Amino acid sequence: MNAMNSKKVPELSEIDLARLGGGALGYIREIEGEEVKRLLGSQPRTARGTKLYCLYHADGTPISVSGSLEAAIGSATEHELMAMSVH
Repeated sequence: MNAMNSKKVPELSEIDLARLGGGALGYIREIEGEEVKRLLGSQPRTARGTKLYCLYHADGTPISVSGSLEAAIGSATEHELMAMSVH
């Protein structure tokens, strides 16, 4: 690959990410129950392999964990965020 064909990927800081969409964007990602402790510092009792949904600010800061996608979307609405789904 030569230098003429390579594209530079823009780098965004956490502050830049947090400002995306005027600070009104968040994203929802499916997680396993075991990730809750790492993300939020506590672990509710969940069966191993339980699928949960985490709502994050655009900068990656976790906001809430829900048991369904619908509840995560509701949490985004409560936090006045437009939720984007991440797979």
